[in-house]
Amino acid sequence: MPADNAPHLIEAARRRHELTRSKAVQALRELEREGTAVTFESVAKAAGVSRSWLYGQPDLRAEIQRLREQTRSTDRPTVPPVQRATDASLRQRLEEATGRIRELRQENERLRRELAAALGEQRVQRPTGPPRRGSATIGPC
Repeated sequence: MPADNAPHLIEAARRRHELTRSKAVQALRELEREGTAVTFESVAKAAGVSRSWLYGQPDLRAEIQRLREQTRSTDRPTVPPVQRATDASLRQRLEEATGRIRELRQENERLRRELAAALGEQRVQRPTGPPRRGSATIGPC
């Protein structure tokens, strides 16, 4: 192999290494954003790299371990950051729910009044004579 080809090979290896790192970092951030458990296996699978390669990258290994511990320390399932509600959105939802409850209470009260009026009309319209007897039993034909 000619010696003048070595710089090209070194540059190609450097580019391949940077591309692989970029895929691993992107996979790591995507898993974190989705709220998926961050493990060496999940990052390796998402990035298309080996777990041993990840262990050999000190900064990536430290970040994976940090995120893995973070997910282990929470007893409840984590909600991805993009799906977390803000205080303002929670207040708005509370105000909307309170308004809807008020509307339903008013409707409920209106329906109760209408039902009471309808039952009162039925009592007034009921015949006041003696109660009617049931149907007579007819014998065999």
